Order: sequence, then C-alpha cells, then structure tokens
Amino acid sequence: MLDAAIKALSQMISPPMRSILWRSVGLALVLITVLAIGLQRLLSWFATSGEVWLEGLLGPGWHTSLEVLSWIVSIAAGLGVVFGGVFLMPAITSLVASLFVDDVADIVEREHYPAEQPGLALPFSQAIFEGIKTALLTILVYLIALPLVLFAGAGFLIFFLAAAWLLGREYFELAAMRFRSPKEAKAMRRDNAATIFTAGLFIAAFVSIPIVNLATPIFGMAFMVHMHKRLSGPRPELIEPARQMR
Repeated sequence: MLDAAIKALSQMISPPMRSILWRSVGLALVLITVLAIGLQRLLSWFATSGEVWLEGLLGPGWHTSLEVLSWIVSIAAGLGVVFGGVFLMPAITSLVASLFVDDVADIVEREHYPAEQPGLALPFSQAIFEGIKTALLTILVYLIALPLVLFAGAGFLIFFLAAAWLLGREYFELAAMRFRSPKEAKAMRRDNAATIFTAGLFIAAFVSIPIVNLATPIFGMAFMVHMHKRLSGPRPELIEPARQMR
C-alpha cells in the first residue's frame, strides 16, 4: 500500500500528468471559491433570518434547539470563505475526480501495467453521477459532524475518518469500474472494505493538507488504480467481458 502511494505521488508531476494536474487544480479552485462564497452567504442568512423562518415552520417547541444551531451557524459564517474552503474540499475533489478518472487511469496503466489489458473509459454520465453522489454524501456527513467539531475535538477525528471512508470508496469504485460492472466494482469494494478504508486514510491525509489538497483527484485516482490492480492480481481473465459491450 505504501509502495502504491509513493508511485502515485511520484507520477503526479511526471510530464504526461502535468496537463491533467493543472486542469484539475484550476477547476477545483474555481469550484471551491464559488461554493465557499455561496456557503458563507447561506450561513449568514440562516444566522439572521433563517432561524425565525424555521421556528415558524417547525413550531415554538424547537426554539431552544434552533437558538443553539443559530449560534453554531453564526460562528461558521464568521469564518467565511476559509471555513467553506476547508469544509467543502473533500466534496469538491470528489466531483473533480469524476471528470479526470480515465485520463489519470490511462496514464498509470500505460506506465506501470503495459502488459495488461487496459481499462475501458467510464460513460461520462456514470462518472459524473458517482462524483456528485459522493460530494453530496460528504457534505451531509460533515453537517452531521459539525456540532461535534465546535463542542469537542472528536469532531475533527470524525471528519478525517468520514473522508477516508467516502473518498476511498469513490476512488476505488471509479478505478474498478474501468474493468468491472458497477455492481461487481461495489461488491469488490465491500469484500475488501478494511483494505480500502486503510487506503482511504492516505487520501484523507492528502486532502487535509492546504493547497496540496487541490491535487487530490490526481493522487487519489492514481493511488486507487494501483490498489485495484493489487487486489485483482495480474490476471486478464478477471476482466468482465460484458464490460466491453458498453
């Protein structure tokens, strides 16, 4: 696993990968800026007018709970774009990864596995769907864990473990679906859940590093291509024939 991570890191700055790296970083910067500003505006609205609106919708019995939530949101809104950037980075990188999955995987497979049958490109709609699904799920998990971050340090650990599970899950399935049907890719991920979660810890650590985390889609995808190869074994006959009919 460490060898796979080192190979992914070293290949990130190789000439064939640089163009993808800069496109990925540029897109991530645009998305993170736009969404972070949007999140800050939303939090500011909730901290002022949103609490009253929700109390009118839910009833006076929710007054105390909504006051606490409003206080939490006020703190988050005060942190502004910085908070939004940190909070949304794993979700953004999930979405960006779905756009570059095949570009990265093709380069890794050609350089490190030239004797094996290359994977087939995922349909664009399927890749985007997987990226959006993971991004939304990441935001949902982080929103649930947010109060724990403000009240107890355990929340940061929850963030980290959630990122490891979510990002490891997405990147591995994207790599596996180049060779297997979505159903088989998900089944393989479940059968190797502990290994993939451990690999996800590497990606979670990477996405936790400011600035460097903009390159998470490249590192995560390259890393999981290696992990899928290791878990599959060098056996071309394992590649599902029906996958080629798509």
